[in-house]
Amino acid sequence: MGQFGFTGLVCGLLLSLAAAEDGFAGWLRYAPIPCDTSCLQRLPSKLTLLNATTGSPIETAGLELISGLQSIFSQNLTTTQSRCDESSSILVATVEDFRHECNATTAIPELVQDGFWLRSTGSSVQILGQSARGALYGAYEYLSLLAQGNFSHVAYSSNPHAPIRWVNQWDNMDGVIERGYGGLSIFFKNGRVVDDLAPVKQYARLLASIRINGLIVNNVNANATLLSAENMRGLGRIADVCRPYGVRIGVSLNFASPETLGGLDTFDPLDATVVNWWNNITNSLYEHVPDLAGYLVKADSEGQPGPSTYNRTLSQGANLFARALQPHGGILMFRAFVYDSNLNESDWKADRAKAAVQYFKNLDGEFEENAVVQIKYGPIDFQVREPVSPLFANLFETNTAIELEVSQEYLGQQNHLVYLPPLWKTILNFDLRVDHKPSLVRDIISGERFNRTLGGWAAVVNVGTNTTWLGSHIAMSNLYAYGRLAWCPTDDSERILHDWTRLTFGTNSQVINTITNISMASWPAYEQYSGNLGIQTLTDILYTHYGPNPASQDNNGWGQWTRADHETVGMDRTVGNGTGYTGQYPTEIAQRFEYLNSTPDDLVLWFHHVPWTHRLHSGKTVIQHFYDAHYAGAETAQTFVSQWESLRGLVDKERYDAVLDRLVYQAGHSIVWRDAVNNFYFNMTGIPDQKRRVGQHPWRIEAESMELDGYRLYTVSPFETASNGTAIVTSSNSTTGTARTTLHFPASTYDIGVNYYDMYGGESHWTLSLNDQVVGEWIGNMRNHTLGNSVSIYLDGHSATRVIFRGVKVQKGDELKIVGRPDGVEPAPVDYVVLLPSGVVD
Repeated sequence: MGQFGFTGLVCGLLLSLAAAEDGFAGWLRYAPIPCDTSCLQRLPSKLTLLNATTGSPIETAGLELISGLQSIFSQNLTTTQSRCDESSSILVATVEDFRHECNATTAIPELVQDGFWLRSTGSSVQILGQSARGALYGAYEYLSLLAQGNFSHVAYSSNPHAPIRWVNQWDNMDGVIERGYGGLSIFFKNGRVVDDLAPVKQYARLLASIRINGLIVNNVNANATLLSAENMRGLGRIADVCRPYGVRIGVSLNFASPETLGGLDTFDPLDATVVNWWNNITNSLYEHVPDLAGYLVKADSEGQPGPSTYNRTLSQGANLFARALQPHGGILMFRAFVYDSNLNESDWKADRAKAAVQYFKNLDGEFEENAVVQIKYGPIDFQVREPVSPLFANLFETNTAIELEVSQEYLGQQNHLVYLPPLWKTILNFDLRVDHKPSLVRDIISGERFNRTLGGWAAVVNVGTNTTWLGSHIAMSNLYAYGRLAWCPTDDSERILHDWTRLTFGTNSQVINTITNISMASWPAYEQYSGNLGIQTLTDILYTHYGPNPASQDNNGWGQWTRADHETVGMDRTVGNGTGYTGQYPTEIAQRFEYLNSTPDDLVLWFHHVPWTHRLHSGKTVIQHFYDAHYAGAETAQTFVSQWESLRGLVDKERYDAVLDRLVYQAGHSIVWRDAVNNFYFNMTGIPDQKRRVGQHPWRIEAESMELDGYRLYTVSPFETASNGTAIVTSSNSTTGTARTTLHFPASTYDIGVNYYDMYGGESHWTLSLNDQVVGEWIGNMRNHTLGNSVSIYLDGHSATRVIFRGVKVQKGDELKIVGRPDGVEPAPVDYVVLLPSGVVD
């Protein structure tokens, strides 16, 4: 590239770094760090790139280093033609080019594919990669150190844990993202690839900086029109944008495409015309994308077509694609998420958790060498806690990869802060003890344990057009951590969080400590107030997968059952009396989970069906643990708000306000969760809370008990998602409603909360007043604009929320009034009012 073009790209990067703190830069902000004259003198002033061909990752490394040092230190790097000058210079090259060009005899540790060597002795820096992509990773590593204020002299090598480090986008051709909570697709719109790929370029930068090397651009529930000639050209444009960052793109395929798109009368994987059709499609794709990473296929799962239509095996279906890819060096990722969605709960032996092993175990060794079975971390579906999928311990001659989820489908959909690495670590560090030998999951997926050639990582990531990428600034810590763990799964979750926080929010110790405290407490808290003891998240699995609905877990064919009744709860998955699921594990693990006394409390209801009065290892009964955990989790969520507020003035206003809004929402919604689950099981069992909290709310005023004008009572379903099962709604969608009451609380200063419902399809307006003096007003626009979760058109656990007005002085006998003005289909619904004395959570 000529000097003009090189400079132009650098200027473009610098301009993007100077933009507002809207989240678009992610952890690549490269915020300025104070650096005096002596500090600057210790920094490199020159840059040498070996074999920096146009569009190569080596050239990209140079661009990133120039823009990064300029942004962090206002230091101008000058490119030099001196091939191997080490004085006050950064040298970037592959090991091969370095040794050839510089006649170097430097002892460099052995590097595997994509590995790098970084040596910094102050103003002299060497960044050497096993490949050009590895050199780029080394450049990002060096910039990360500088951006965190780390000027240490270093000399170390770094190698990837596994060759496959991919992300899976669930973007649809119309631009909508399945499980998308951060806006529309950055890849597709109206059935075709978008024209403006600038966001894709920035996304590729972010992925490369955390050493992700593969990007599946479309939904696993694939639309065959992706394979049209126009869209193949579009895929070529996406690949061109990602290639300089070492990110290879791949695509998800619809198994029935030969019929639906190709006009054949079959999609039988063993039919010669089908084989030929896929070979031609694959050849065409590689003409447009010569470095296509490969394919991702979801087949015979959740209504998707597959080889079973023709009585073919899953391995025969997978090998159709694997063989088409082989001449091009592509990889076939085949999802193990196959199960019967029409199970009969009255069958005590029926168990969705057994499906993966049942479908895949007997096919071990039948998959082509470039095929990888992609296995969800647990046997159900991204739950808040699951045991490790036993399929990892049943495939010895098949490449495997773990599937994680950044997109928080069942875990608060990025409205709730849930830092996921501690959850992931429970799986990655689990020892399956295959043949009574160490068999950590992380060593199985790397290929090391069973001596496999391929393996690694995939994560469902729902980045969208929202400038925060995921809809939430804090949620980006999960994407960053995924890349870090995919490279090195032994990295510490808290250390990763520290690095991400310094890069994203700065080096202030209070900011780092506060974000760390909140984030590390977030997964335990969410587990407590959603679903615990291994019962799963208790979210609504029949509608939006977001808010509470314990009843939805049972009496359906999906198999995410709790088997709860008024006396007992939990799935019996034992061999002795249950579904036999425990027998899918190696002997040592099977024996641990087969018996109640050796099953840990946090998975007891996953493996055992027990009375509500069963005493856990903790000494509590199951039902009392439920009550206590849900209160404890909600109380923890309240602390997130005050902790974040301590950072006022230490975090830029734009991001401070955005994060605060989410944490305030989470605090309110955690109470919706707490009450819904506790009330549901109290109603089911009739067993009271020993601490007399469940159903007892002395600081609440039920909306239906107020004097109503223009409002009427409404029975909420499910009942537990409203206090006392009842809310109020306006008499019509054009009628303003008023609810008033006289307060009988002691004179004091209170925080006044109003629990209401923010439905999709309307933006109602409410005003809260005391003695006709307005305390506050709000609009129900979260579901339409502010939040990104799957929306609800009902009064339920998804739309239930709370608004808080702080520090309100109240006298006994004051009149409290709520005026609600409906909009659209939203009838200004209200559940209750709560007056909170200092320190009270209700």
